[in-house]
Amino acid sequence: MKKTLAILTATAAIAALSPAAPVMAALSATPPVSTPPVSTVAEAERLTWGKCSDKTLPAPTECATIEVPVNWAKPDGKKIRLDLARLPATEPGRRIGSVLEVTGGPGASGIQFVKVAASNLKELGRRFDLVFFQTRTSLWFKSMPKVCLKPGTELQDPRSRKRHTAQTAAMTKAFLACQKADTTGLFAHVDSMSMARDMEAIRAALGEEQLSLLAQSYGGVPSIAYARLFPQRIRALYVDGVINQAAGFNDQGLRVVAAFEKQFQKFVAWCADTPACALHGEDAGAVWRALVREADRKPIPATSPYFGKGEMTGWALRLFAFPAVLPGEGNANWLAFAKSVDKARRGDGSGFGDPVVTGVLSWSSPGVLAMSCGDGRGFADYDDLRTYRRAAEKNRPNLGSVRIEGVACTGWPLKVANPVRPLPSHGLPPILGAGGMSLDVETTRTLTDMIPGSVTVTYEGPGHVLWGMGKKCVIKHLTAYLTDLKLPPPGTTCPAE
Repeated sequence: MKKTLAILTATAAIAALSPAAPVMAALSATPPVSTPPVSTVAEAERLTWGKCSDKTLPAPTECATIEVPVNWAKPDGKKIRLDLARLPATEPGRRIGSVLEVTGGPGASGIQFVKVAASNLKELGRRFDLVFFQTRTSLWFKSMPKVCLKPGTELQDPRSRKRHTAQTAAMTKAFLACQKADTTGLFAHVDSMSMARDMEAIRAALGEEQLSLLAQSYGGVPSIAYARLFPQRIRALYVDGVINQAAGFNDQGLRVVAAFEKQFQKFVAWCADTPACALHGEDAGAVWRALVREADRKPIPATSPYFGKGEMTGWALRLFAFPAVLPGEGNANWLAFAKSVDKARRGDGSGFGDPVVTGVLSWSSPGVLAMSCGDGRGFADYDDLRTYRRAAEKNRPNLGSVRIEGVACTGWPLKVANPVRPLPSHGLPPILGAGGMSLDVETTRTLTDMIPGSVTVTYEGPGHVLWGMGKKCVIKHLTAYLTDLKLPPPGTTCPAE
């Protein structure tokens, strides 16, 4: 289970994204969003902060729990309790309010960021309580039945309607089996819209009129859902390397693949100039493309520590080998990637086996997919899938590929709870974004460009969740923004650290 979730977190930046659709920039067409009522349970509850059972959390962390409905459409029905953690403002006399961290994954628990925030956000923590919460999806991951972790099928990129229909049917069957075995009710309610309502319940329980939000990675999706539902409750919103659902997963997926394609070209040039590269003296790009073509014709045997023996298709290699095209410290990733490619073309898939085999089978597990599918990440039909494939492969010959969760979620048997929609045209404050040049700045800027007066800071180096990495320049800007609502000038950059 831990291996599965680790792979999901590592691949979230690309696997979270989707098919080819235009950016939704027509904000003026969207009427103001009225705020739905919060459950009377959430309104009545006030948090009782006390000592944390997790002794690894740094002092002076305080902990509490909040009760929320499994199904927000039935507020008097079955309930769950979510853990909360708080780093109280260190200058309470100058306290402004609460900053709620909105984590990614999808489905990670925000509690894991308490230690990082205690170290990296000390200045912000002078005037704010920093609040973290266990997401309902992380609770689901801990409680889901075993059948929900069983892959519905070994997913492929279907090249015909017949194969697409058969694969969709297999995934639908797996989803229904998972739902039937689920005694918590969470399977159908771990979407980002439900998570946004949890966030509003936390705001009410904190007694705050407004929240400042600190969102990163897939946490951008529940933050966008919160902005749709409760725009007037947002004092400020900082987004760090987020996925912009409001632009459509189609648009975001193509942007991500394009960004990694640029990195791949840098790898090819580096290999040509570097004798230590295992493919030096050859066209590394041509070797990779030949490997992918051959693996699609005859999959390469490989092994995953979690799932055991499996096979790697060219499609799977393009999907899950992508982190290796980022150089890493001392170009360590590139050195390892070239060596793995060299071994794989000789029939030894051990260099890629863990991320590729585990990645494919993890993303085939119905319980793991529940949040993604509830957020509308599936292809609408075979024509939608084929259109995206053509767009992805046209100008991205090395890494262009059909998204795995787009294929898997096509079999989702329930109504999409949080479909792709534009943001409200009124009521949102200007927001601050930040992202690394390797990928994140592209997707983050698509969100800030939708909200007048907003700014995205470009970090001139690679990195994902920059505040969590301790990037001082980025942290300086987010602290100034959240504290004084002061945005840096458009075009602001931070040098690589």
